[in-house]
Amino acid sequence: MSQADLSLCFTLFDFSVSFFSHFFSFCLSLSGSLFNFPCYFLTFTSFTCFLLFEHAALSKPPPPPPAGFVKSPLSETKLTGDTFELYCDVVGNPTPEIQWWYSEINRADSFRQLWDGARKRRVSISTAYGANAVSVLGVSHLTLDDVGTYECRASNDPRRNDLHQNPATTWIRAQATIMVLQIHPSTYTPVEPNHHSYDVGEPSIAASEHTTLPLEGHSPPFTLQCNLTSAHSAHEESYWMKNGEEIPDTRSPNRNTEYKLLKPRGDDAGVYMCVYTFEMAPVANATIEVKSAPEITGHKRSENKNEGQRALLYCKSVGYPHPVWTWRKFDNGIYREIDNSSGRFFISSRDNYTELHIINLDISLDPGEYLCNATNMIGTRDEKSVLRVRSHLAPLWPLLGVLAEIIILVIIIVVYEKRKKPEDLQDDDDQAGPVKTNSTNNHKDKNLRQRNTN
Repeated sequence: MSQADLSLCFTLFDFSVSFFSHFFSFCLSLSGSLFNFPCYFLTFTSFTCFLLFEHAALSKPPPPPPAGFVKSPLSETKLTGDTFELYCDVVGNPTPEIQWWYSEINRADSFRQLWDGARKRRVSISTAYGANAVSVLGVSHLTLDDVGTYECRASNDPRRNDLHQNPATTWIRAQATIMVLQIHPSTYTPVEPNHHSYDVGEPSIAASEHTTLPLEGHSPPFTLQCNLTSAHSAHEESYWMKNGEEIPDTRSPNRNTEYKLLKPRGDDAGVYMCVYTFEMAPVANATIEVKSAPEITGHKRSENKNEGQRALLYCKSVGYPHPVWTWRKFDNGIYREIDNSSGRFFISSRDNYTELHIINLDISLDPGEYLCNATNMIGTRDEKSVLRVRSHLAPLWPLLGVLAEIIILVIIIVVYEKRKKPEDLQDDDDQAGPVKTNSTNNHKDKNLRQRNTN
């Protein structure tokens, strides 16, 4: 609770006490139901302010700004023998610590930390700490064992290395998937129109050309095909993979294999591989890329927060290659790149997903329309999100409304009592007078009759 909230509550409390202390004597002359009315209100006001004071006393000061990604690593597809580099740029106060971790694909529970010189000195990690923390992870002479998920972790939480703390609550994370293909471009030789072959050692595979889905409308069905034209070892089976994961129910003993896309859409885009296994030779594969423009399939349409809080906007998409994400804000009739001179905006993007974090919301600067844009070599898409920022006094408006209604009701009662007709009061006095007179007269008559008798 801010100082302004406490000051307002003190004012309301003092007003209610002062008002009802002057009005209490008047309420004593009213009926029993009205007599309890100010007492109830006074108790309600005191209890409400007590809760607000208690909340202010128990609330802790806000923590320092958390770490946030300025640039996060991007997924890549490489060939054996190549080198890849992943970049991670993090901002925060104090400057966050950066670590790199690795896990095999579909083994999110098996992350292990990487260090400089790992994997027979094929791993290099360079990190610089200044206003931002910047780190570069490089892996050279790639093999199929290097396929997996690489994760950049950052934290400036003092408890980040405490073994009793859950790392999920003290570290922020950004992931990138690295795919390694066994085929090298130098082995490519064309065979016939609309097809190409790959010679990986001894086996030779003819595969369909790369395909691009149309920007507008629906794409007609098409089939991805691979044909094992020659092999010097007995062929066992073939199957299909998409983005590094095996497609279920595609294994077969055929040398000529195909995969049908009946209703190709954006989520069907990706890297397809036909894989052949042999009895006495390593596996062979061929790659077919299905490309499409990004299509934003989910985003936060609106966000309602109080000033000083933290807002989160996000967008996710389908399509391949993975898009480059940008965020803009509607300002003076046009969408402008977000100005992060205040250091309160953090963008985290990974493959087909992006997030915009805004900390310490400012009611005069931050409300408005935000635009997330996804762009790749095929096309571009964008979606709008609306951010609303309310005053920190917003929780008190209901209390003020109730207070205003009660004050109005009390004023109505006071005015009504003061404007009561004088004849109504006279009638009450007339009804009480004769009763007292009759009783006195009867008593005197009785005494007279007793004296006459004697």
